[in-house]
Amino acid sequence: MTQPRIVPATGEVAPSAGPHLTTGRPLRIAQMLESDGPGGAEIVVARLAIALRDRGHTIVPVGPAHRVGWLGARMREHGFETETYTIRRPLDWRCLREVIYILRARRVEVVHSHEFTMAVYGAAAARWLGLPHVITMHGSQYVTAKRRRRVALSVAFRCSTHVVGVSADTTAHLRRELGPLAGRIQTVVNGVPYRPGDRVGTRAALGVGDVEVLVLAVGNLIARKGHAVLIRALANQPTDPGARWRLAIAGQGVERDRLTALAEEAGVADRVQLLGQRSDIPDLQAAADIFVMPSLWEGLPLALLEAMHAGTSIIASRTSGIPEAITDGVEGLLTTPGAVDELSRALASLLSNAGRRAELGAAARARACAQFSMDRMTDAYEALYRVRR
Repeated sequence: MTQPRIVPATGEVAPSAGPHLTTGRPLRIAQMLESDGPGGAEIVVARLAIALRDRGHTIVPVGPAHRVGWLGARMREHGFETETYTIRRPLDWRCLREVIYILRARRVEVVHSHEFTMAVYGAAAARWLGLPHVITMHGSQYVTAKRRRRVALSVAFRCSTHVVGVSADTTAHLRRELGPLAGRIQTVVNGVPYRPGDRVGTRAALGVGDVEVLVLAVGNLIARKGHAVLIRALANQPTDPGARWRLAIAGQGVERDRLTALAEEAGVADRVQLLGQRSDIPDLQAAADIFVMPSLWEGLPLALLEAMHAGTSIIASRTSGIPEAITDGVEGLLTTPGAVDELSRALASLLSNAGRRAELGAAARARACAQFSMDRMTDAYEALYRVRR
């Protein structure tokens, strides 16, 4: 039976052609996720829904009824009719019935579930209704930490039509943790749309001077994102009037107070801005001179791909899916997760070297355009929806 083929250079699923592809008619596709953000998985779901609708498909967003509501609100802003369910306990048969009812009532033809909880409920609902089911795992390593989760996930995988990891590292992790129970897992790398940003206006709004080097980090303010490591690494930089830095961190989360206190203790509070949740990431990327992702682990982070598309010079952790997008010394600089001194040296090499920043940024943009576009990701998923195992 014809399967989507894996492109060796990137691990990406490429659309296949053959007798097992159905016709190209529009499909009714449910996009299901337990969390509603804001975060990487939520942004992928929203962007994929819009891209698929632009190709003529009908998208049914399905999310939780009692969470922060970011994803549902974003979907409704873009004209989608959303559906919600309620999970009252870890194993909730009423929730499963709700999901089955939604899929049947909205005449869904393909179910696409994202992350652990909807992978399990989506697999059960799709199997009950006889529908094809696609699972995407976005790199949440914690889901395999407990045996009961590994068992539930392995059952969901084996009951699904296709299972996807967003990076080769995520795919390898699932294979390693689940072993033979993992079944066949493929890789579809994330893609992002590119919108040029306003460099001059954004720098002015942030109060960044013409000769100052703006360092940008984007991500939820949680420990694994490594923002504390970044602040310490910047605080280690020698005073250099020709390479005065400013740091802007876009994101919200429980680490905000700790990061504020750390900047004050390090004596750099006047040069650190915690911007909160932002909707103008392309403008921030355009304004930045260096983008830093100091995460302890990731899947294939969207903010990194957005920085690549923007042509920003990049320093990132050598972890998870990041080295699949960045070759050390070519599209950016890679450092050991959590290594303050190593990150300090990488920053020092770029803060006073505009030529090197431009060189790395140009290479990153070229690779992003070639491998991490929204069209390539949408092509890959559209092919999976039409191929039956």
